[in-house]
Amino acid sequence: MRKEAGFTLIELMVVIIILGILATIIVPKFLGREEEARRTTAVVQISNFKGALAMFKLDNGFFPTTEQGLEALVEKPTTEPVAKRWKDGGYLDKVPLDPWESPYIYISPGIHSKEYDIISFGKDGEEGGEGENADIQSWEL
Repeated sequence: MRKEAGFTLIELMVVIIILGILATIIVPKFLGREEEARRTTAVVQISNFKGALAMFKLDNGFFPTTEQGLEALVEKPTTEPVAKRWKDGGYLDKVPLDPWESPYIYISPGIHSKEYDIISFGKDGEEGGEGENADIQSWEL
């Protein structure tokens, strides 16, 4: 007779119980971090915009206007003022939405900063708010 190797039902149950216990210990530590990760992503994206805007200004002598928006970092603006030394290929691959799937607000010249303001309205999508609903603003980074 040939002896077949394999797991018994009891061995499988022990492994499932151990995995269940580990999941109940580890999973709660990661839950609730999603909103923190989104806010960090927004800060990183705004920082990337700031770097690309600095390069745009170095090449062209001005920041894109509010009308030209952040899209001026991806495609050459067609409205005045003309970006005569706009870099082929642009300054960013694309203008991402914020982590809550809303567009960033770009104002130039800025209200809080003389050059520009970039704002994400956060989780609630409305101006203002506290905690998870607080706005993420370029002049506060």
